[in-house]
Order: sequence, then structure tokens, then C-alpha cells
Amino acid sequence: MVLVDGGLIVLGLALAATLVRIVAGPTDADRVVAVDLAFVVVVGALALLALRLDSTVPLVLVLVAALVGFLTTVALARRTEGGPS
Repeated sequence: MVLVDGGLIVLGLALAATLVRIVAGPTDADRVVAVDLAFVVVVGALALLALRLDSTVPLVLVLVAALVGFLTTVALARRTEGGPS
């Protein structure tokens, strides 16, 4: 469990770094990539939380979030590049 707790701490630090990039990103593309990375970090934290709690309920959230995250990434990439909405 020490490794899982350490992983959650590392993911928390990574989330803090991405929040800095979201606020200070010089371009919209930087902000979009940072939001995508923050989403991946949150999904990873949910997976570690499922392991920590020894429960399968958060894993369902991980699966749904991964599918929604992929579609969101594609939509944000198209919007950032100026494609059709």
C-alpha cells in the first residue's frame, strides 16, 4: 500500500504542475494539452484509488472516463486547429 500511496502523491504533484500550465500556458494549444494531461492524471488517480480501496466501483468510472476523455481530446484538438465544430 505504500507504493499506491506514493503513486497518489506523485499524481497529485503532476496535477499541480498541469494546473500551472493551464493558467500560464502561452497558447491555447498548450492549455488543451495540459487539460488532457490533467484528465489522464485524474483517471490514473481513480485507478490507484480503486486499488487502494480494494473496490471495483471506481474502475467502472475509469472505463467511462477513458472513453469520454478520448472523445473530448479529439473535439478539443479539432476546435484548437480551427476545424468544423
